[in-house]
Amino acid sequence: MEIFQPWHLIIVALVAVLLFGGRKLPELGKGLGEGLRGFKEGMKGITDDAKADAKPADATHTVTPTPKVEETPK
Repeated sequence: MEIFQPWHLIIVALVAVLLFGGRKLPELGKGLGEGLRGFKEGMKGITDDAKADAKPADATHTVTPTPKVEETPK
């Protein structure tokens, strides 16, 4: 049995219409959309700042030691 079924969404939609009314729902949706958009832009700014602070891969230099090859005595 699924947790959320289509009739669950219908009940939630009806309760929302009863609580907020038909005129307030578009305003609430618009506010929610603007809030989510602002959050995404803020998160994008944080990740862009983190990438700018990190060193580029070309600027780093890694030294790998050469393995010693042991000769077997004859």
